[in-house]
Amino acid sequence: MADDLKKMYRTIVEEHFPPAMEISFVDGDHRQTLVYEKELWTIDNVQKGLRYGENPGQEAALYKLVNGNLVLGETETIQPGQFLASELELLQSGKHPGKTNITDADNSLNILRYFTDGPTVVIVKHNNPCGVARSDSLEDAYIKANMADRVAAFGGCIALNRAVDRPTAEAIARQYSEVVVAPDFEEGVMDILATKKNLRVVRIGNIDRLQNFIGKRCVEFKSLIDGGIIAQWSFVPAARSKADVTIAQCEYQGSPYRIEREPTEAESDDMLFGWFVESGITSNSVIYVKDQVTVGIGTGEQDRVGVAEIARDKAYRKLADRYCFEEFGISYNEMADAEKRRAIDNRVRSEKGGLIGAAMVSDAFFPFRDGVDVGLREGVTAVVQPGGSANDYQSIEACNEVGATMVYTGQRSFKH
Repeated sequence: MADDLKKMYRTIVEEHFPPAMEISFVDGDHRQTLVYEKELWTIDNVQKGLRYGENPGQEAALYKLVNGNLVLGETETIQPGQFLASELELLQSGKHPGKTNITDADNSLNILRYFTDGPTVVIVKHNNPCGVARSDSLEDAYIKANMADRVAAFGGCIALNRAVDRPTAEAIARQYSEVVVAPDFEEGVMDILATKKNLRVVRIGNIDRLQNFIGKRCVEFKSLIDGGIIAQWSFVPAARSKADVTIAQCEYQGSPYRIEREPTEAESDDMLFGWFVESGITSNSVIYVKDQVTVGIGTGEQDRVGVAEIARDKAYRKLADRYCFEEFGISYNEMADAEKRRAIDNRVRSEKGGLIGAAMVSDAFFPFRDGVDVGLREGVTAVVQPGGSANDYQSIEACNEVGATMVYTGQRSFKH
């Protein structure tokens, strides 16, 4: 049985999707048609499409938008031909990509487009970020993003907004990853990455122009079990600068409530950084950010208190693993020395999982103060959330009690 499963993952599905696809939106005599072509790669002189879909045995095809333009009201689709993940340039294929590799790369770029003013790295796995970091050098940004959740990043997709240099390539080659996506690769880098034979190395020149994709929309389709389809415009964060957020305030039973402390410059930077990362995370989600690095990421939960606690608990576990790996070269779970484990635990506990001074980011409002209290008890000093709850006053009171600041974006950021 084990051999059969391994063979299944090595198998290339012979898919039967046609080479072109058209989707038309019809209103009476008015028809708007989007035209797509199937993407293929030439590997070892053989043309190949997607390896398979979400699981082996599921046929799948990748189509790129080559013509047409959809205009609904005052909103229109991104222009055809501005390819990113739908036209990957495979420099090294290893096992050629499957659906999850493409969607992980796409969501990496979905987040990365908002970080154009410094070397930034996004590591995605199962369509959610494991770690995101911005720094003064690409190598440092990669190391910080990887160490934010080294365990989850294993086998993930690494997206970088700068050409990969030798130090960064050497750091990447020390880990196991499935995909590396960058605008280019400097001389000698491919020789380093070639030592990882199954690594898919992808060049997308348009990453250099990612800022052109900020604020642009495409049509998203979700197929239902009965073959029905939901179409929606893609999400665009409205709060993209410090001027776009407002200090939290509200009125409750005739009394005004307002946050007493304005954010510092560093807090504002972290809150905005976190809000951009949040746009690429499956809801219901809460994340923590400190010094332009994700500290704890909670995704896809049913209740806001629970996801705030999960993100907190992950921050503690990931910091313990990081300290253990940096000092002893092994994961925390492999550490058998009880005294050393105890020392690491005490250090992490004293630092509250790295959450002291962090920003807390929520993709929807807190219905009660119990959600925001999870972060405040760990030393969080800044909170960013949409606002709009009937009980916003509770969260404002909670922040004022400990001297924390809080801002509203005025927009929910759900992603299903």
